[in-house]
Amino acid sequence: MNGGCRAGWFMWSLLWGELRAAAGPTRLRCRSAAFLSRGGGGAVPPGPACGDPPGHMERAVVRCVPSEPKMSLWFVLCDGSAKHMQRDQTEPLGRALARIATNAGKGHAKAAKKSKKARAEAGPAGEPVPTAPLAVRLFSRDGESVAEDVSNAEAWQDGAVLQIGEVKYQVERNPPSVIELQLPRSLLAGFPVCPKIHTEFGAPQHCLFRWYREQPGGGGDEPSPGSDIWVEAPVRDRVFTPTNAHIGLRLKLHCTPGNSQQRYGLPREVESSGPVEAGPGACTFDSRHLYTKKVSGEGLIRTVSYNVLADIYAQTEHSRTVLYPYCAPYALELDYRQNLLKKELAGYSADLICLQEVDKSVFADSLAPALDAFGLEGLFRIKEKQHEGLATFYRRDKFSLLSEHDIAFNEALVSDPLHKELRDKLAPYRLAQEKVLQRSSVLQVSVLQSTNDPSRKICIANTHLYWHPKGGNIRLIQIAVALSHIRHVTCDLYPGIPVIFCGDFNSTPSTGMYRFINSGSVAEDHEDWVSNGEEERCNMSLTHPFKLQSACGEPAYTNYVGGFHGCLDYIFIDINALEVEQVIPLPSHEEVTTHQALPSVSHPSDHIALICDLKWK
Repeated sequence: MNGGCRAGWFMWSLLWGELRAAAGPTRLRCRSAAFLSRGGGGAVPPGPACGDPPGHMERAVVRCVPSEPKMSLWFVLCDGSAKHMQRDQTEPLGRALARIATNAGKGHAKAAKKSKKARAEAGPAGEPVPTAPLAVRLFSRDGESVAEDVSNAEAWQDGAVLQIGEVKYQVERNPPSVIELQLPRSLLAGFPVCPKIHTEFGAPQHCLFRWYREQPGGGGDEPSPGSDIWVEAPVRDRVFTPTNAHIGLRLKLHCTPGNSQQRYGLPREVESSGPVEAGPGACTFDSRHLYTKKVSGEGLIRTVSYNVLADIYAQTEHSRTVLYPYCAPYALELDYRQNLLKKELAGYSADLICLQEVDKSVFADSLAPALDAFGLEGLFRIKEKQHEGLATFYRRDKFSLLSEHDIAFNEALVSDPLHKELRDKLAPYRLAQEKVLQRSSVLQVSVLQSTNDPSRKICIANTHLYWHPKGGNIRLIQIAVALSHIRHVTCDLYPGIPVIFCGDFNSTPSTGMYRFINSGSVAEDHEDWVSNGEEERCNMSLTHPFKLQSACGEPAYTNYVGGFHGCLDYIFIDINALEVEQVIPLPSHEEVTTHQALPSVSHPSDHIALICDLKWK
């Protein structure tokens, strides 16, 4: 079974469980309230019993995807039993109808056998009186009987009517459905709760949401955790921010999947695994949010660059005891830091966000779902042989993605003809060459197009250079590869488009790397070529054609830990096409050092986000 089939089977297995639950223990009623849920966020009234007036139709749900060999069919029989069938898409309809008739007949016989009336009418051997086979037919939405030699894939169309005996079912082909619905494990008062939602035949932005909290006990004064009494919150948004009144209470989310045609499918519910806990109080980013309450206007591009501290680096004994001994252990835990990070990023109302040190699982399970709820689309590039990498997010209503051009520096240097000149320059320096090729650093490059003005395209580059304090020579080689690749994208593939280059460059303003980007060249006698001693010397002159400058200037620091503070992060912009409208002030020194250094209970990373509003010239 291929990946698509497995995913589809898993999702419909969940639906099958929901449908069986909807059928319930009462076997003699033809109803499936949850299964029949429609728009408006709530369920329609329960389906009728078998003797209800004509005209009402139950739902028969069909999942039929061209890339898969089988189709699936779900419906609830009149005895209350839910039926799930897998049939070949190429099979003639008549065979599927015959199987439905057999299944329906078995259900009817079981119900008759259990009824007192059937036993009273039974013969001497105690066997029920045989019942006539149920007629099963399929009608098109125009009311015409569908020929039995038509294939299943063609026959089971949306709006068709399946008739089993006297009961009619409206066929719904590929209605929106929820594949996955999760709430974060950690919930903090004052911090947004962003569910992880995957849908099929729908989209999260078209789903309907209802939020509930546990009913407090004791007349409403004290929480009663674990109670099954839920009170609906006055929020119908995808994101819910609990207040101090919710502390000690669990949350529940009711999600009805939908699509752009306002078609709705079977709802799903999920309850939080634990209660809402108290938040940390004031955070370092609260004052910055005062400048970014609204999304920037037309022609402006609010850009964020941020090293968010990968969990694989925060959750080590070395981190807890050597790097960040001043940080409370719970504040280094992933769930806690993700609460802070999601609130921080959402509050910047950014158009572009470039992140470094993003764990693969954090991107998929936390950041991408959360920022998607705030209108941002995410792209991820993992480092070679690592569990973390780079993420770029862009605002969907301002930009669309044209193409991606990511590279690993070591692979590009070895194999890409673009870098032959640099490769030849580096060849005589074996030790330096070997170290460059051992590094797993990558460059993420995305070309975006303005949705308001399609003539405006822009190249967004994101990177995280080699970290070692003595690695200045390695960083010079890496940035040379990066700028050569960006030149290819902005001159050869998309001639004339400007660039925004974000990242953690692990270089202060006094280094050769910074000078190279800012001035366009670095001399072969620059001291960084011997940053790790004579043995790794690799003298060469480098140039690039761009006019780049740091949009946020040269802050005193963007990284503040116990043993170091300095400016390592930058947003470089093409000054031929872009200019700075405003720079969002960094947190004050007092805010940064409230808990000695970073990270802390009020700041999720050891770096500080850079934020600026850019505008086209």
